[in-house]
Amino acid sequence: MLDRYLLRYFLAVVDQGNFSRAASHCNVSQPTLSVGIAKLERTLGMPLFVRSNQRVELTDGGTRFLSHARRIEREFNLAMQSMGMAETLTSLRIGILSSIAGEIVAASVARTRPERQHRFELLFGSERELTGHLAKGRIDVALTLVGRGGDRFLELPVHTEGYALAMAADHPLAQDGEIGADRLANEVMIVRRHCEALSDTSRFFTERGVRPHFALRSTNDERVLQMVGAGLGITVMPQSYRAQDVVRPRLSGFDLTRTLGWAATQDAEHMLRASPPVMAEIARQLVGRG
Repeated sequence: MLDRYLLRYFLAVVDQGNFSRAASHCNVSQPTLSVGIAKLERTLGMPLFVRSNQRVELTDGGTRFLSHARRIEREFNLAMQSMGMAETLTSLRIGILSSIAGEIVAASVARTRPERQHRFELLFGSERELTGHLAKGRIDVALTLVGRGGDRFLELPVHTEGYALAMAADHPLAQDGEIGADRLANEVMIVRRHCEALSDTSRFFTERGVRPHFALRSTNDERVLQMVGAGLGITVMPQSYRAQDVVRPRLSGFDLTRTLGWAATQDAEHMLRASPPVMAEIARQLVGRG
């Protein structure tokens, strides 16, 4: 028989990344948690973690057990809720691609207040990071790039958008709806280092002989927009980004698009069929950006 507290210890180590943070999360000492994990491993007859000084990783057996542990914990919480005995709100853990405008997510959270309905967690990351978090069960669903040929997760496309220039509203070219790369040869630019289209953008300009000076390299899109609005430089961003002092003319000939959507494991299929309000609002906001 598996005690529930052992499952919670196990899931805490997976979610927190090491025994020390997991113990703090569970409000127990690290030796207590370690003894519990050892007991769970003896009960299952296999090691669950590979331990090292730097990090803790799941064994093959631990990876197989993880999906069962998630399901057991989820079913237990649902049973407690149905009997009016829920200890806490149900959890909702959402991952968001870092290159999605933060104001879209913030506005959606403000409108739906998911923290009042769930034990809500929000995590931003790259496509690769979100894929890893989904695979390990650290998040329930991710808003990320979809339609790229993989079949590892269930997908629900939400919105397809292109990329455009971003420049200060008082820039001499700001009134033009479309700008060719040749007209940007002498412009200062800003690099969004985390952008999934970075290599395509670099190749596009290089092939046209445009090798600008870069005034800023950043992974923070809000900061990039601030600096664009301040006139520091020009950049290329997804069309959904907006700022009061920034205009978004089209970059002539740059027709790359991306499709954003929800990705989930089989266990979270219900969240794609009947999305929680915050997910539905994020999707609405994205589509509303056109």
